[in-house]
Amino acid sequence: MNKLFRVLAAGALVASVSGCSLWSSNDEVEPNELVDFKSERSVDVVWSARVGSGLGKKYHQFAPASDGVRIYANDAEGTVAAFDLATGKKVWEVELETALGAGTGVGPASVVVVTESGLVIALDSSSGQELWRRQVSSEAVAPAQLNRDLVVVQLVNGKVTALDTTSGEHRWTYDSQVPSLSLRGTAAPIVAADVTFAGFASGKLAALTNSNGNMLWEQRIAEPQGRSELERMVDIDGRPLLANQMLYVSSYQGRLVAINPFDAQIQWARDSSSYRTPAAGFGNVYVVEANDHVQAYDASSSASVWSQPALENRTVSAPAVLGNNLVVGDVEGYLHFMSQVDGHFVARYRADSKGVVGDMLAINDVLYVLGNDGRLLALRLN
Repeated sequence: MNKLFRVLAAGALVASVSGCSLWSSNDEVEPNELVDFKSERSVDVVWSARVGSGLGKKYHQFAPASDGVRIYANDAEGTVAAFDLATGKKVWEVELETALGAGTGVGPASVVVVTESGLVIALDSSSGQELWRRQVSSEAVAPAQLNRDLVVVQLVNGKVTALDTTSGEHRWTYDSQVPSLSLRGTAAPIVAADVTFAGFASGKLAALTNSNGNMLWEQRIAEPQGRSELERMVDIDGRPLLANQMLYVSSYQGRLVAINPFDAQIQWARDSSSYRTPAAGFGNVYVVEANDHVQAYDASSSASVWSQPALENRTVSAPAVLGNNLVVGDVEGYLHFMSQVDGHFVARYRADSKGVVGDMLAINDVLYVLGNDGRLLALRLN
């Protein structure tokens, strides 16, 4: 049901589906059973904290964000909190008293969240004091991305809007064409000093100049195929990955592509279906496929290095690299730690009984995880 709901929750199709009567218990796809293995590492809790009342029931994929000193997170009902990165001590907490649709974005001096109604709210990162509010044209379900000058928000209506970091003043908007049917979600853009890279539901990736939002180049990552709108969905829902001066972009029912960010030339591409953000390490690119298989590809050639199929149907999160290992969360809240060398399991830990769906954050060999129930954990492998 989780897989199907993510697909059918999009725009026009939802309007034709009344309620949940179509889905009986017999239609639900049960997660694969957990496999037995001999643990090679132990998982220690460095600290644990609470963030409001959790992520809600709308399949929010909130993730923590950090500026290297503090870690920030929010819940679905408007609680935003900051914690000391090393100790987990709460630095501040604010109640915005409005539902939030996206996770936390962090810049050099501010924290930004976006409400379900498309209201962008900036807070001072050291105190939580509100700095400004600005209404944008639509809802955002991906966290805002910041540099020193801009707050860039990718909206569900296909637009990318840039606001001034200090004042919230509108700087520019780039408008892309939205297909009639798409997955429920958008990719967060990459905002560098001079350029923003954004992937769209059309299967295209665009590079936008930060000075005025004009398009520098556009490249098709996935080509829609098939007769039905469902078959032709090629959303880029995972954030592009910039590693070793190369962009790696995954798409649903499309391809995994390595692209030169300077000239938009595709270095390699291979068939793949994923709506998660890829990760990189050990010379590999790691992708969670739409069927929840975890795949490792050689970053320079796209050759398959290994595959881990044991997590099929477990609604696996985006991968994170932690030391020599790769980790993903799942719908039942388990974290699965795998060797980057060959993908075998080295440890397992249940972080949140209500599940882990948002991206995880690895900093200095510590993994930061925000569970669906609002539990924020700092974990270390020993």
